[in-house]
Amino acid sequence: MTFDFAVVIPMANEAPDFEPFVSTLKSVLDRLGSGAVYFVVDRVSKDTTLDLCQDLSRKDSRFKTIWAPDNKNVVDAYMRGYREALNNQHQFIIEMDAGLSHDPRALPMFLRVLNEGNECAFGSRFINGGSIFESTWKRSFLSKSGTILSNILLGTSMYDMTSGFQGFHADIVHKFLAYDLRSTAHFYQTELRYLLRKTRYAEIPIHYRAPSPSISKKAIHNSLHVLSYYFIQRLFHKSIVIR
Repeated sequence: MTFDFAVVIPMANEAPDFEPFVSTLKSVLDRLGSGAVYFVVDRVSKDTTLDLCQDLSRKDSRFKTIWAPDNKNVVDAYMRGYREALNNQHQFIIEMDAGLSHDPRALPMFLRVLNEGNECAFGSRFINGGSIFESTWKRSFLSKSGTILSNILLGTSMYDMTSGFQGFHADIVHKFLAYDLRSTAHFYQTELRYLLRKTRYAEIPIHYRAPSPSISKKAIHNSLHVLSYYFIQRLFHKSIVIR
């Protein structure tokens, strides 16, 4: 069975792992017999990533390079990729990180889950079959504690609230693109899972490689601000839902 799907991937300073990452992606797309990849590159990238992406796009039409110099943060990069994928009318849209942080070989699982009646497919490192490796204990602690704190304050019940490997039906993407997200960093993935908690979803075991030893203070501050906002809304019975 073939699927009409797109993969959205922000790309910044990915030159060292570009070739092995793309090689694995190509192998998966070849096996599936379908799929398009949208690389979103902006001014955060200081190495040859843009050139590498553009060269690949010229050689392989499945790979689309989006130069987005006006992006203000990583959330802008994801949203730009989603808009491009929607404009090309893909049925399923999946987001993932580059540099083999997320394994492209998990893509068939996401497609299968989305094709089985689920509107959302969320990658999880904390269910049976999932894992974090090549990571510091501090990074792992932040991910796990972020999930626990989010579930307590937001009333959610997911095993992993902070993973960035996730996929959606196109109609769900239309809905959250119309919503004014408050996150400016990677907490947006937690924000999305909270907002989409009433949809039909499934969690998928993933293996996450976390080479970055830390998360910026600015990102942590934004996470706490957004978490506090939705917690206060929930206290006053103004829970927000996208469905």
